[in-house]
Amino acid sequence: MFHFAQPHYLVLLLLIPLFLALFLYSNIVRKRKLAKFGDHQLVTDLMPNVSQTRQRIKFYIALAALTLIILSIARPQFGSSTESVKRRGIEVMIALDVSNSMMAKDILPSRLEKAKQMLSKLSETLSNDKVGVIVFAGEAQMQIPLTADYVAAKMFLSSIEPGMISRQGTAIGSAIDLGIQGLSTNSKTGKAIIVITDVENHEDNAVDAAKLAADKGIMVNVVGIGTPEGSPIPAPGTMSYKKDMSGNVIISKLDEPMGKEVAAAGKGIYVRADNSNTALRAVSASLDKLATAPVESKIYSSRDEQFATMAWLAFFLLVIDILILGRQNKWVNRFKWF
Repeated sequence: MFHFAQPHYLVLLLLIPLFLALFLYSNIVRKRKLAKFGDHQLVTDLMPNVSQTRQRIKFYIALAALTLIILSIARPQFGSSTESVKRRGIEVMIALDVSNSMMAKDILPSRLEKAKQMLSKLSETLSNDKVGVIVFAGEAQMQIPLTADYVAAKMFLSSIEPGMISRQGTAIGSAIDLGIQGLSTNSKTGKAIIVITDVENHEDNAVDAAKLAADKGIMVNVVGIGTPEGSPIPAPGTMSYKKDMSGNVIISKLDEPMGKEVAAAGKGIYVRADNSNTALRAVSASLDKLATAPVESKIYSSRDEQFATMAWLAFFLLVIDILILGRQNKWVNRFKWF
């Protein structure tokens, strides 16, 4: 598809009809002035070396060159291409808990914000790897399939909020199952699922899902977010906290035993996130142990630039304009070009 990268420069094309009008007007004025000297044919005979045709040709060539220059600076582009490159790396599927309990502030600024900060730093350590993102609460949803575009992944992570999943809960097993489906079938590529959750109120068989992942050669790491002592859950839009049916403030607690059981079943590690970088270093070290293999990635290149073609055409037109003299030349006239 044809496209201009900087179309605002096309407004300069309005100069073309303006210059054309000025040229035509100047020719009319010049003819009127020459007419004052006498008969047109007589005046023409008195100026044998003056070529009106050459002057018109030079003007139109210069005008065409100016048009091409304006089109060039507007950066015409045509189509886009994709190339497939093979990199050596691993595949990592991140499953992030976005349930309401992740808004608890037993880890500052909140469990969810701490998880997002850790993932942002983790993405900076990935090199030639592919990463995908799943969010889950009462159900799991794939948000970013496996990609080598870390910039897009980081931008998405920064926008994650609890309201992304309307159904509340902690469906860790569903998130792991979806992670298994999202990873490739390349047996030579190291694969891992990183589950970041407070492990509270899990409602499916996360242990069996982790075992299935391990059987398929996928390591499951669990990062616990929160504290065993727990913290109240802020009620959105208020200065209060969520309460149960009896009016008591709900305290959300990190279920570490369950997190460790899921990680053990997935032949991975369990680590609790705190206000240091301990969890990040532990997860990074675990990923470093995975085998790397060529991972095919599709890279979308930028649109094919076409401005160079127009710039060269403008250059040749300007050279021709310089070579064409405004007056007749006895050597050139032998060829009767004009």
